Amino acid sequence: MARCDTPGTGPDGPVRRVVVLGASGFIGRQVSAAVRAAGGEPLLVARRPVADATSRCIPLDLIGDGPDALSRLLDTERPAAVVNAAGAVWSRTQETMQQANHALVETVLAAIAAASWRPRLVHLGSVFEYAPPAPGTPLDERAPTRPTTPYGRSKLAGTQAVLAASEAGRADAVVLRLSNVIGAGTSPSSLLGQVAAQLRAADAGQEAVVRVSPLRASRDFVDVRDTADAVLAAASLPVGGQVINIGRGEAVPVRAMVERLIEASGRPTRIVEGAGAGVRTNTGLDWMQVATGTARRLLGWSAQHSLDSSARELWRATAPQTAPQTAPHATAHTAPPARPSPAQH
Repeated sequence: MARCDTPGTGPDGPVRRVVVLGASGFIGRQVSAAVRAAGGEPLLVARRPVADATSRCIPLDLIGDGPDALSRLLDTERPAAVVNAAGAVWSRTQETMQQANHALVETVLAAIAAASWRPRLVHLGSVFEYAPPAPGTPLDERAPTRPTTPYGRSKLAGTQAVLAASEAGRADAVVLRLSNVIGAGTSPSSLLGQVAAQLRAADAGQEAVVRVSPLRASRDFVDVRDTADAVLAAASLPVGGQVINIGRGEAVPVRAMVERLIEASGRPTRIVEGAGAGVRTNTGLDWMQVATGTARRLLGWSAQHSLDSSARELWRATAPQTAPQTAPHATAHTAPPARPSPAQH
């Protein structure tokens, strides 16, 4: 890889560089698109090639290769920020979640500590790290962290490692605790991803039957494009050492989101609920709403995209024979500035 003489610049002029870990994933793709829309240069890091990538891809197995490979990358490319969008979703095995959501984070932190160049680390956590709140009580950053699922526990371990490294001065890091992220590229193993698959599988002109477990929960849903905006803000503002919740600040019945997706599909549909009927929705939280005051105050951020728009983008992206898509960013972003190495402070 070519080394630039000036941090964060390219051969044709200033280009702010951001390393995106997990760039082949749902959120990683959208973060990369947001960096490009801001006039920056995303470096896509993933174990496998990123399909239809328009930016440089760097194949890297963060756990298998150890911290040295990433550390060398940071010293060579000298990015303004590293975004950790890698990880395993809650439907994976407990061992897989522990490796991807905790062990991988420790590898990233070791790489940053060993590198001579010090970028801002934006780590993506989850609101499922919190203890289940009482219905009607929004989750703020002071809420107790007592997760009730293996997914939540593995994510919390990763977050705690990041905060400990930040406090000890081993990393300049911020944690964004994300609510339920939806939109183009939503995981096919998620509730809405599986509902979309059932709708797509229905014969044309026939009533679709969507089978799910009882839709009793309410969640705080946030569009993946808004999530990417929050990531860019966190990468550039002086918010190191913070935990910041990212959500719409609204508890929405899961049934209402399923109905939005059905409406976006335009297909006549019958919902069948029942134990063992289909997609499981139990993640240990029956009701969840995120308090967004910290994100507004520290990042100047709030969700902009409607849930109807999120449902339409999700449906559009599941069309057959289309590559995994990222919705275009209509607004310009302020890309993160290049950050000095510790020796330059």
